[in-house]
Amino acid sequence: MSQKTLNSSLSKLDLDAIRRDFPILSRQVRDGKNLVYLDNAATTLKPRQVLDVVYDHYAYGASNIHRGVHFLSEEATKFYEGARETVRRFINARETAEVIFTSGTTSAINLVAKSWGRKNISAGDEIVITHMEHHANIVPWQMLREETGCILKIAPINYRGELDMAAFESLITPRTKMVAAVYTSNSLGTINPVRDIIRLAKSHGAAVLLDAAQTVAHAKVDVQSLDCDFLVFSGHKLFATSGVGVLYGKRDVLEAMPPLMGGGDMIKSVTFEKTTYAGLPARLEAGTPAIGGAIGLGAAIDYIQKIGFEAIANQEKDLLAYATGLLSELPGIRLIGTAEEKAAIISFVVDGIHPHDMGTLLDAEGVAVRAGHHCTQPIMTRFKIPATTRASFSFYNTRADADALVHAVKKAIEVFA
Repeated sequence: MSQKTLNSSLSKLDLDAIRRDFPILSRQVRDGKNLVYLDNAATTLKPRQVLDVVYDHYAYGASNIHRGVHFLSEEATKFYEGARETVRRFINARETAEVIFTSGTTSAINLVAKSWGRKNISAGDEIVITHMEHHANIVPWQMLREETGCILKIAPINYRGELDMAAFESLITPRTKMVAAVYTSNSLGTINPVRDIIRLAKSHGAAVLLDAAQTVAHAKVDVQSLDCDFLVFSGHKLFATSGVGVLYGKRDVLEAMPPLMGGGDMIKSVTFEKTTYAGLPARLEAGTPAIGGAIGLGAAIDYIQKIGFEAIANQEKDLLAYATGLLSELPGIRLIGTAEEKAAIISFVVDGIHPHDMGTLLDAEGVAVRAGHHCTQPIMTRFKIPATTRASFSFYNTRADADALVHAVKKAIEVFA
């Protein structure tokens, strides 16, 4: 894309006003340098609108939920369950019973693997995942394989970091019980053709789990339209706090899942002889949850919906094209992940510079990126590299941030020249 085209496609977001919503963006780091935050795939920053809601809960309304009859408990329950309804609308689930609060994407996948998996997967059954999965969508299925004797199949990717759909289709058989796939790769930025994945899986009667941790902050997700059985994501990648996440599941699928954890609030009655379980969603939410985190997640969803996904997409697409174009001109650089359908994530390596050294040198310039394998070691093996440097953008980032990244990379290259 030409520079002229890029300049004509700038988003209409009021970036100055948006950036004022994020207090951390006013920080100076490393000898007074302005912070340039490009580590959004690891965790997003938190706007005042979320921070204020979480603070207010703990400062003025802290109470446990569901069990109390006093004012504070009733109020906390209202806000907590209100956040569940906000999530339901956000992903267009049919009912709030299909929204299970978890501690994050990892716990949500483990819940499915250990509850649904133990009930539905036997020796010889097949689970299909892709080569670009986060470890959180690999290890739980490996653990289930060790426990049940099932078969774990891996769908390959091409040199651009795109899923090989022909190979993927060939892996699905009548023995396939689960297809678990990432919606958007956290290390490559690849946006997978999830509708095709779901269609192929359903044609063989397999259930589908989508890891949408890197998607829900950037694009509208409609679980009814997708027709996935499960969808998972984390609050901290959606401008909320850490320690809260979501497992969406179809009601009939969730109802058939045995509780993974036993304890308070997930029961109907308990005697020493027998326990009967509560209905959804309580039966899969044992114990006191991250109440303030869930309330903050609801506020974060409200915040980004006011901005709008069209404006968010325009801004992030512009930043991706702009930064990719500038980085591609630098000597010795190799981009890892060049899919046609791609999120605003740029992973790269530079000849003669280890990604960890690159990350350290960028940090010295106030540019915060991620360096490492990004919990996707099989991807690193696929591309025959130990790690990458990863810059990941959000809607509050600017072209000036991209310029700062490129300037810092140039300086690092000069250091090693």
